[in-house]
Amino acid sequence: MTKQAASRVAVLGAGAWGTALAMNLSQRHQVTLWARNAGHVSGMRKARANPLYLGDFSFNEQLQVEDNLSLAIEGADLILSVVPTAGFRSVLKAIKSIGSDLPIIWAHKGLEPETAKLPYEVALEELGSAQKWGALSGPSFAAELVRGLPTAVTLAANDEGFAKEAALLIHGANLRVYDTTDVIGVSVGGALKNVMAIAAGISDGMGFGNNARAAMITRGLAEMTRFGMALGAKAETFMGLAGVGDLILTCTGQYSRNREVGLQLATGKHLNDILQGLGHVAEGVNTAREVMRRAEPLGVDMPITFEVNQALSHGKSAQEAVMDLLGREQKPEGV
Repeated sequence: MTKQAASRVAVLGAGAWGTALAMNLSQRHQVTLWARNAGHVSGMRKARANPLYLGDFSFNEQLQVEDNLSLAIEGADLILSVVPTAGFRSVLKAIKSIGSDLPIIWAHKGLEPETAKLPYEVALEELGSAQKWGALSGPSFAAELVRGLPTAVTLAANDEGFAKEAALLIHGANLRVYDTTDVIGVSVGGALKNVMAIAAGISDGMGFGNNARAAMITRGLAEMTRFGMALGAKAETFMGLAGVGDLILTCTGQYSRNREVGLQLATGKHLNDILQGLGHVAEGVNTAREVMRRAEPLGVDMPITFEVNQALSHGKSAQEAVMDLLGREQKPEGV
């Protein structure tokens, strides 16, 4: 696959981020944007936009929409999956049932519910190691990418040559793409930063100020790195866009859904009411629970994730969670 040959991309998932990526890629390639819901697709065809998730930004003529998966990936050079992580396995199974072995990049984050597996582990199980696949992650709000504002992300793949080729294909316009082979690190960074953003939102919502937020981000990065390295990630990945870059954005940015969950938890609102009001997926809610399921057998200490999970899934108040976090015993910074 080369930049010249790979002129058609199938983007699966027409939420805000999937649509923003499809619109960006359509400036350089022929793009088909697939959504499972036929009504949603019909609405996008008529509007030539995705008003449900991304306002009135208009599609160009190189972007088409489709609700038939076989037609969406037919003739494509690359599949870009942006479905929720919970539905990733079923999409991979559907692609396999069609008989396709196209290279796949995913741009969704989090862990699979119930199995606590990261997307790369799902891909390994469903596609095997011989097929080319990888992850796209980094500090990237859909609302800014679609406005043409500068955005930089990391693409990690299981094959170094493919990582470079896929990064070259996606790179362009206002979207800068760096490549790596550390799929584990990029996957962990993309998942864990959402949990830390909920913690940062709780801190901000309680009025703890800038000092506390900076401490939460820094200690959150240490926690993410410990977990990632226990799975085999490279420490330096967490110093890059998919680690600290995405963490800072999600913990501080105005478009962060996970930070918004934390802000509202701090006011005493119930989680179900918060999620219903968001209207979008906040991956950190599921991720906190699933990460704790993985951390214990790995022997990884994750105090921030633990307290966030207590507040999300075990009825603990945000105030109690923060006080218990602050009350932990003193220890060296490197621990």
